[in-house]
Amino acid sequence: MLLSALKYSRQRESIKEFLANRYDHPTADMIYANMRALYPNISLGTVYRNLSLLVDMGEVLKLSVGDGPDRFDGNTDPHYHFICTECQNVLDLKMESIDHINVIAGQNFDGEIKGHMTYFYGVCGDCTKKS
Repeated sequence: MLLSALKYSRQRESIKEFLANRYDHPTADMIYANMRALYPNISLGTVYRNLSLLVDMGEVLKLSVGDGPDRFDGNTDPHYHFICTECQNVLDLKMESIDHINVIAGQNFDGEIKGHMTYFYGVCGDCTKKS
């Protein structure tokens, strides 16, 4: 099915709005738990299908952050993420663009670099305060 011919879905729009107002990069299970408050009969499969469509449409980012479950981000603007190795929280990093690494990466590569995904790892402020 062409994405342009996709039928409107209140549930899909609700998932998108939920993610647009969050900065904690929730998992599908977290999104499902929150959507159940609005749509008690919604299934986990429906949440996964709608997340997949939103990712395919470029309206949501899917972050695969290691061993844990995928996280979802409603902010599709270019930005970077920090993953805490203690609590597994995923946080947005406020920093200048490092797009110049595309040029560096392409110097010894005969293909075309079109982008990059960069995750920063370490211990978040909350976990640092606990130890």
